[in-house]
Amino acid sequence: MDNSNSQLVGRSKIRWLINKTSEDWIDLAISNPMEILLDHAHCERKAAGVALQLMFRYVGEPGLSEVLSPLAREELEHFERVLSILNSRGKKLQKLASPPYGAILAKNICKDEPFRMLDSFLVAGLIEARSHERMKLLSIHSPDIELRHLYADLLKSEARHFGIYWKLADERFDRNLLTSRLEELAKVESDALLEMHHEPRMHS
Repeated sequence: MDNSNSQLVGRSKIRWLINKTSEDWIDLAISNPMEILLDHAHCERKAAGVALQLMFRYVGEPGLSEVLSPLAREELEHFERVLSILNSRGKKLQKLASPPYGAILAKNICKDEPFRMLDSFLVAGLIEARSHERMKLLSIHSPDIELRHLYADLLKSEARHFGIYWKLADERFDRNLLTSRLEELAKVESDALLEMHHEPRMHS
């Protein structure tokens, strides 16, 4: 996250994530490095899709495409990097059963505008924040040197990404509405992880 975004979050005393990731998830993730890596590839692909979807949904929104187009491109670059490591280890991209995390968050996005836009930015930001937290844990705890370096290299980008979504919301919505809605959605995000999906996933 750049300094301006850090200051915005700091002044509002915003905590993107209510709860920290459990030790159980860390143990599960480091015990299944290739499955986590495969799921990570899917996460990067989906993140690019979210940015593109918002561009198309709000095609006339000033300044949105200028921010989200490079974001989507960077997410795809990350996808390609993860895919390259998978391929170098004899693995191919394949389908994985998704945990309920993303669906639960999507279900809680308001259906009516302009609140749908606000919630979409905040949910995307929360997912990026959780990804950042978990990549940091993997960069510390993974016994695989190549994977530790991968996750460490991606940390800065992930922080910037959730900062981007915060700024997009902050530029368009009243701060009190923004912060109260973020608190509500952060609770949804936290609750979605309480009953851990027992297959190794980035957001299980």
